[in-house]
Amino acid sequence: MTQQAAALQTYNNELVKCIEDLCSKRDELNSQIKQEEDEKERLQHDIRVLSEKLSRVNESLAQRLAARATFDRTIAETEAAYTKILESSQSLLSVLKQERHEALWTSSRVWRGRRTSRRIFTIDLILSDILLSEGE
Repeated sequence: MTQQAAALQTYNNELVKCIEDLCSKRDELNSQIKQEEDEKERLQHDIRVLSEKLSRVNESLAQRLAARATFDRTIAETEAAYTKILESSQSLLSVLKQERHEALWTSSRVWRGRRTSRRIFTIDLILSDILLSEGE
């Protein structure tokens, strides 16, 4: 029986050693699990913070894009109106030059050497103002 007791003692010692080994490995694994859980928690916090920041940036960006669209629309409308004003000014100038030419031609035929009428003088002043403003 001594051999059996010795064998039993050996098995018992090996069993205790295996259990201690398993406990040690479990403790090591628990430590790793705790580290990964902590890392997971930090990452989730970072994701929440970044998601909130992304949301704020998206809102701000949407407002700025809307403002830019308003500026673009206003600029386009203003440029179109300005172009119409320029075209109208050119038409007015053309008509004014034609009327001035006709008035000068008529006055030279009617008055033959007399001073020009007050109407022609007024047309000359208007034409001069337009020509001066174009030169600026």
